[in-house]
Amino acid sequence: MIKKLSIAIFILIAAVPVLLGLGYALMYSLGLTGILSEGFTTTHWEETLITTTFWKSLGFSLYIALVVMLISLFFSLWIVISWIKQLNKGSLSYITYLPLAFPAIVMAFFSFQLLSKSGFMSRVVYKMGWIDSLEQFPDWTNDEFGISIIFSLCLLITPFFIILYSNLYQNERIAELKALAITLGAKPSQVIFKVIVPILLKKSAFTIMLFVIFIMGTYEIPLLLGRQNPSMLSVFIVQKLQKFNLADIPQAYAIAVIYILLIASIIALVYKTRPTFFNSSSSS
Repeated sequence: MIKKLSIAIFILIAAVPVLLGLGYALMYSLGLTGILSEGFTTTHWEETLITTTFWKSLGFSLYIALVVMLISLFFSLWIVISWIKQLNKGSLSYITYLPLAFPAIVMAFFSFQLLSKSGFMSRVVYKMGWIDSLEQFPDWTNDEFGISIIFSLCLLITPFFIILYSNLYQNERIAELKALAITLGAKPSQVIFKVIVPILLKKSAFTIMLFVIFIMGTYEIPLLLGRQNPSMLSVFIVQKLQKFNLADIPQAYAIAVIYILLIASIIALVYKTRPTFFNSSSSS
């Protein structure tokens, strides 16, 4: 009884507001509510789906998410495998938590001061004589490849996965599996790529998927460090919501609904085809 009541309270607090917001966005995008509402219409959806700006924004967001995750996973796995003892004891175990204390907007300002043409890196390179003026320093902020966005997100996410993998390393008794593999004649590279890395990645697969979704929806960092076109999806939606053109508001809601439905469909597909993916304890 208590368990059912707890589930009901959780659904009431967590799910109902989300569903109400999604319902309102859907109604607004279909012309059923809003200042300019004139009745049911699919015009806003059609305009959204045929515009290249939306697909560029979606593709750019996916590109940023995948690159950030690849870099973060590489460095977190490398650090955990190389310095697992130091992560369990000593100053490194405390330093890892430090970046998690900074909000995203603070990390964005840090990256801007570090990577912009008038930032710290450009001045160091200028003093070393590698460039003749600060203007020759490459555009690493508000650039088309999102370098500063990727850098900032990696600084935020990598420490989390270092902590996650260091805990999994202990919980999955990887040290014992490593010793067993070496005893059976496995080479160091085989131990890493056929024992340690597959176990850590499989146990964290669901978390990785959630972080890809989280990165695609991040707002503060791409707002400060990104370009207007293409922009990440969250920035693109807010720009349409806050423009003086009221006709863009239904399209903004349509984009939000499309993104939510796309993510929900992917999660449902993964759950249907691989239900154990959502239960790391059952993975082997």
